Amino acid sequence: MGIVAGLDSSTESTRIVVCDADTGAVLRQGYAPHPPSAAEGDPQAWLISLGEAAAGGLLEGVQAIGVSAQQHGLLTLDAGGVLVRPALLGNDKRAQPAAADLTDALGGRAAWAEAVGTVPQSAMSVAKLRWLARNEPESATRTAMLLQPHEWLVWQLLGRPARRTTDRGAASATGYWSAATGQWRPDLVELALGHQAALPDVLAPAEPAGHTPEGLLISAGTGETMAAAFGLGVGPGDAVISLGASGSVFAVHHQALSDPSGTITSFADATGMHLPVVHTLNAVRVLRGTAELLGTDLAGLSERALLSSWGSYGLVLLPYLEGERTPHLPHTAGTLAGLRRESMKPEHLARAAFEGMLCGLADALDVLRGRGVVVRRVFLLGAAAELPAVQALAPALFGAQVVVPQPADYAALGAARQAAWALGVRNGVLSPQEPPRWPQGAGQAFDPGEDLPSGQAVRQQYATVREQTHPGAFGQ
Repeated sequence: MGIVAGLDSSTESTRIVVCDADTGAVLRQGYAPHPPSAAEGDPQAWLISLGEAAAGGLLEGVQAIGVSAQQHGLLTLDAGGVLVRPALLGNDKRAQPAAADLTDALGGRAAWAEAVGTVPQSAMSVAKLRWLARNEPESATRTAMLLQPHEWLVWQLLGRPARRTTDRGAASATGYWSAATGQWRPDLVELALGHQAALPDVLAPAEPAGHTPEGLLISAGTGETMAAAFGLGVGPGDAVISLGASGSVFAVHHQALSDPSGTITSFADATGMHLPVVHTLNAVRVLRGTAELLGTDLAGLSERALLSSWGSYGLVLLPYLEGERTPHLPHTAGTLAGLRRESMKPEHLARAAFEGMLCGLADALDVLRGRGVVVRRVFLLGAAAELPAVQALAPALFGAQVVVPQPADYAALGAARQAAWALGVRNGVLSPQEPPRWPQGAGQAFDPGEDLPSGQAVRQQYATVREQTHPGAFGQ
């Protein structure tokens, strides 16, 4: 069918993979860093990085390009398409008071969950708009168009046409598009910003955004989470747990999910399905804090944890070190329960840290299961997924096979797969309903096996302490 490329413009770098459109085999790769940025960034630096990553003829012979980019960035443009101010990035926490303000303005968490399937958080575009209106009113007044990073990059690649586009996945992360209805909510833009602003057209998964002046096809593009899921090849029955300082759990599902508490964030995916997400505030930060307390690193903490046994000699760590989002306990702290003389050893505390972190993520997974999401297999992402203690404990605590994929640029691969899909539809060899069948991400698989009863006992021990400490945390 030809050659396609996927580019992923993350917060840190641009990564490009050039692939065979039929098989997904990676033919060439490119990389270029982005300048360090925190709350704000210059989008022109993304274009410069893109050019550097593609240098040396990397894109020679490429017929279509897909674009993935960092989520929750916001670019505000005036009526002429000129940036009003630097881009507001996803890790900007200044908008948290604005998010709380917006939540109340619409009538609370349940009202937002019903409207768009999400409750405003500081990272979301809708909260950034309220922050802009409150703190930079002149910039807010000049704002006439709204774009996210992948949308802006696609627009630039196409030569800045009059029409601006996005996809369902990226739109679902704004806080003013509903995955359930497939519609923008311009009234929520006005609620946040104080006036209306132009929004991009939402394309179907295999629909192209257009062609470059040189005739290169550009697919719809999407956000990083959606692109990574597509690159991994996850489908119904699969869940993905990402282990960062905080954690996220999402699964592929046939319908949009939300709940009145706002625990589930209702994202769409890059294929026409849905990606309900549950976030936790505490994941690897729990391991790092415990490692520092014990004077070791993550590898040393894992080694010590494996010297203990299931249940950590009765120690239970509720890992709510930064408050918690699942369950909704924003002002709480962590709890260490079950201290006895025989349990006061480094290996038992190390084990309790891993069990507590994984039980917290299993609670998040259970939120999805409780809404009818089938989970037969869990893909575990992040550097901490390589730790032996995580691999030993996670399958029994999650109650499912755990796959740790080999490191790869999955977001860029997902963007390339999307480009292959759009190219195949244009050439009449693929259906708009069926993406190209590329190999699923390779990796190690771990099954619960005979440890499943032990994992269930630890989950019960953890749940007992959680309910004693925070009665009704999950509305029980």
